[in-house]
Amino acid sequence: MTNEPDDATSPPAPTTFGHDVRTWRSRSGKRLAHAHRRVAERTSARTASVLGLVVGGVVVATSTAGAIAVYDDVTGRSGVQRLDRPALRLGKRLRSPAVNTAAGGIAYGFGPVGMPLLTLATGTALSVRARKVTPFAFVAAAGGGSLLMTLLGKRVVHRNRPPRRDATPPYEHSPSFPSGHTINAASVAAVVAYLLVLQQRRRGGEVAVTAGAGATIAAVGASRVLLGAHWFTDVVMGWTSGLGWAAAVITTHRLHLATKHAVTPER
Repeated sequence: MTNEPDDATSPPAPTTFGHDVRTWRSRSGKRLAHAHRRVAERTSARTASVLGLVVGGVVVATSTAGAIAVYDDVTGRSGVQRLDRPALRLGKRLRSPAVNTAAGGIAYGFGPVGMPLLTLATGTALSVRARKVTPFAFVAAAGGGSLLMTLLGKRVVHRNRPPRRDATPPYEHSPSFPSGHTINAASVAAVVAYLLVLQQRRRGGEVAVTAGAGATIAAVGASRVLLGAHWFTDVVMGWTSGLGWAAAVITTHRLHLATKHAVTPER
């Protein structure tokens, strides 16, 4: 399946799996698009998008804080025994020199040094390819927001990591909850995948990009449990919060495209 341009001069519509991302089917989506356009008319499209990211960040942060409060009330500091300890035992059984090396590589690649470099490099490459600064801005927003959520969670929930005797290098020293590697990977990989899908012209490419992002997000989370760096529930919260923030970033990007299309429609 291909995305053909409307005529000989207009560029193809930005689509994901055949759906024009500038259009909204739900009533709430149409209201969001209308509100974003009104703000853009009074200020600028960039200001409206920044405001959209701020509002999305507040919603996600509030939801995350609520989830953390519920989590803390339910688990205390000992964890959810029915989930965490069996998952850790399974991870220990799956270890081998090759698996440990691969998981350690993921830890470094998506860690405090590797992840920012990867985010900046990916955002730059997407912007160079598109000849616009917008992709870089949204990828950077995904990475920056996920970092803030990680710091918030660790500050609120001072959960101990699994015992050192159950872990393998590289060892971690910060609070265990939530998994920063997982939040960052989920946020950035999902947003990058969305931006890449917009550039695909065939369904096979869209499927490959989406599957690759999903596998990356799953592998990063699983590697944290396998190394004994995090409890399973730390990773689950990382997946949930990271994908939630990615959804907010993607929604804002769609609103940005919709507003630009309304102001300068294709001919």
